[in-house]
Amino acid sequence: TQRAGRAGRTEAGTAIRLWEAGETAGRPRHDPPEILESDLAGVTLETACWGAPDPLSLRWRDPPPAAALAEARQRLIALGALTQEGRVTPHGQAIAAQPLPPPLGHMLVTAAAQGHARTAARIALLLTERGLGGQSRDLDDRLRSLERDRSPRAETARRLADNWARAAGDHPTHDAPPDLTARMLALAFPDRVARRRGLPGAPWLMANGRAVTLPPDDQLTAATWLVVADASGSAAGARLHLAAVLDPASVESLFAETIETRATSAFDPTTTGVTVETSRHLGAITLSRSPGDRPDPVTITAALLAGVRQHGLRLLPWGDVSTALRARITFARRLGQSDLPDMVDEALLEGLEIWLAPALANRRRLADLDDAGLAAALAGLLGWAGGQALDRFAPRQFETPAGSNHDIDYAAPAGPAVDVRVQALFGLTTHPTIANGRQPLTLRLTSPAGRPVQVTDNLPRFWAGSWADVRRDLRGRYPKHPWPEDPTAAPPTLRARPRN
Repeated sequence: TQRAGRAGRTEAGTAIRLWEAGETAGRPRHDPPEILESDLAGVTLETACWGAPDPLSLRWRDPPPAAALAEARQRLIALGALTQEGRVTPHGQAIAAQPLPPPLGHMLVTAAAQGHARTAARIALLLTERGLGGQSRDLDDRLRSLERDRSPRAETARRLADNWARAAGDHPTHDAPPDLTARMLALAFPDRVARRRGLPGAPWLMANGRAVTLPPDDQLTAATWLVVADASGSAAGARLHLAAVLDPASVESLFAETIETRATSAFDPTTTGVTVETSRHLGAITLSRSPGDRPDPVTITAALLAGVRQHGLRLLPWGDVSTALRARITFARRLGQSDLPDMVDEALLEGLEIWLAPALANRRRLADLDDAGLAAALAGLLGWAGGQALDRFAPRQFETPAGSNHDIDYAAPAGPAVDVRVQALFGLTTHPTIANGRQPLTLRLTSPAGRPVQVTDNLPRFWAGSWADVRRDLRGRYPKHPWPEDPTAAPPTLRARPRN
C-alpha cells in the first residue's frame, strides 16, 4: 500500500503485490519493535553500567521480554561482565567501552591481554562488516583475503580494526598458536564450539546443542572441531556459513574450567544389573566415556529401583518364600485386615524406596537378591506387630494332630489349601480353619505315598460319607498302614503298623 501511494505521487506506475490478496488482512500493520526480537546482551550491559542491574526497573516504551533479558544476563555472567547480582564488573566496563557487541568486545579485551588484539579486531571486523574477505566459509581464508585486499574499503576497514586493537591495549606477541583464529572466536562464542559427530561430511554438534551442516565439498568438512561464527536454520540442522578450525588439543586448555565430569548409570533388564559410566562433557558435546571405577552405592541402588519401576516387579527374584508371603498378606487384606500393607503391583512400585531399597544396598544386580532376601524386604513393611498379627490371622503352616507341619497355599484358586496325609487327621472331628474361624482350609488329602485321594472343605462330612470308599481303596494299596472304620476315634499317625 505504501509503495502504491508513492508511485501515484510521482507519476503513473504499477505496484505489484508479492503475496496472495487474502494474506493482506493477516499481516501485522507494523514491524514489531526491535527490542522484542533482538539480542539484549548489549542493552543489559549498558543499563548495568548506568547502575540499573535490572533493566525492567527502568521505564520502557516497549518493555524487553523477561526471558530474553534473563538469557542475556546469564551470557554476560559467563563472560565475566556481570556479577551474579547483575552488577557490572571491571571487565564488563572494559567490554562496554568497545564499539562492539558484548561477545566480540569480550574477545577483543581478552585477546589484548594475551597479545592478540590485532587478530581479534580483524575477526570482529569481518563479523560486523559484511562483504569483506570474500565468501569462503573458513574464517582464516577470509582473514588472509582481507590482508591481500587493496581496495579503499578494505584499507579503511583495516585502519578501523587497528584503532580497535590500540584502544583495547594492544601488545603484540609472536607466540601465536596455529589455531589462533578459532581460539579467539571461542572467546566470543564458547557455546558455538562444535565437534563432528562421525566421519567427514557428518554434522557437527555445538556445545549449545544445535547441529550445523556443510556442503560435502567444502574444505571444512575434514575438520573434527570447529568454532562457528555464523549459521542459519533450524536447531536440528542449521547451515554453517562461517567457522574456524580448532585444534582438538586446544579444547582441553581452553575449557578446562567448563568441562563437566558426570557419573551416569544404566540398568540392563537382561542381566538385571547396572553399568556405571564416567563421562566428560563440554555443554552438549560428550568428550569421552569410561567405565566407572568406584560407583556410588546410592547411585547403583537408585538405578536398580528405576529399572524395577520401568520394567516391572517381574524382574525381582520371586520364589516360593516371597510369593507365599505376598499371597498371605493379600488374603488377609481381602478378609478385612486393612492395616496390613497393600501387595498389588502399583502399591509396591510406589513404595520401592521404602521396602526394596534397603535390601538392595551394596548390590550391583537384582539377581544378587535371593528369594529369602526378597521375602525379608516385604516383611519389613509389616513390622514386628504386623508380622505377629499376620501369623495369627493367616498362619504360614497348618499343624496336624499327628504333629506334622504343612505349608498353606494361599494362592490356590479355591482358597487357602494344604496338602496333608489323611492319616495325620485321624481323631479330628472339626474342620480346620484360619482367619479367626472365618475361612475353612481346603484339605488336599493324600495317601502315604503322597498321591491325592480326596479334596474337602468339610472333614466331618468326608469322614461320614466317602471315607468308606477311600478306606477300601487305601487298604488294598497300603495294607501295612492302619485304616480304621471310624477315623474320628483313631489316633493320628504317620507310621505304618508295627510288624508284631
